[in-house]
Amino acid sequence: MPFPFDAPPPRSPASWPAWAGIGALALLARLPWPLQRALGRAAGDALRLLLRERRRIAARNLDLCFPGLDAAARAALLRRHFRALGISLFEFGRAWWGSVAPQRHGLRIEGVEHIEAARAAGRGVIVVSGHFTTLEMSARLACDAVPLAGMYRPYPQPAMEWAVLRGRSRYAAAMFAKQDVRGAVKHLKRGGLLWYAPDQDPSRGEAVYVPFFGRPAKSLASTHQLARLSGAAVVMFEHARRDDGGYTLRFWPAFEAFPSEDAVADTARVIGAIETMARAAPEQYLWIHRRFKRQPDGARVYD
Repeated sequence: MPFPFDAPPPRSPASWPAWAGIGALALLARLPWPLQRALGRAAGDALRLLLRERRRIAARNLDLCFPGLDAAARAALLRRHFRALGISLFEFGRAWWGSVAPQRHGLRIEGVEHIEAARAAGRGVIVVSGHFTTLEMSARLACDAVPLAGMYRPYPQPAMEWAVLRGRSRYAAAMFAKQDVRGAVKHLKRGGLLWYAPDQDPSRGEAVYVPFFGRPAKSLASTHQLARLSGAAVVMFEHARRDDGGYTLRFWPAFEAFPSEDAVADTARVIGAIETMARAAPEQYLWIHRRFKRQPDGARVYD
């Protein structure tokens, strides 16, 4: 069952601009899915032109991660990435406040048996993915098959925080702010499922440097920590939007011998799996993030 969410919405005048944006996004979430995809691609083209700094960061990431591609191929990948970003704007709104009936047509979900096997053994399951443009829609669709809870970064704008939690309450089993480690561990110890993505350069929390596309990337060691504290299994969650507009969701077999005594080695396993997913659907990974912002030698990658 989705978690109860009955907090009153914020009504202060400071929230009115956010409510206007939320209302617009909720209305756009009701457009036909083929139209949303077309509008999303057009919005992505516009974002690529308007968001100059994010375009520069994404282009730099692609240079670093795909040195074997020539300049024309990387430019084409950059265009596809921003189009995927544009489509994701509509996916977020539809996942939170709209109908996902069109997305259920042609939906492929594989590997649920790996989740069920861990739960049959009395274990909770840490469901790990990366920051892909499809993450919100895929989490919504995955909840048709398994009772996912999530860890998330709270929104600084109260109206957006309320609206997103209200939207997620339609399908998520629970939501835990990233600071609520105790609540997340209790949920896992009770046999629950917890989804989260540990693949961004963190400003806080215990982190280590591990390889990502052959370059050191500062990464949260939280998968190792959560598994150690809870005894939960770790299952990678791969998801992608296909060219026909459908989705493929795939749960991998649970990691064996995880956690080990080595937080760095465990984190490298997790980030390596996310790299494999990113190579399979490169346009859908979130390249606009400064993934290599901090380097162990102090090098400045994005200057």
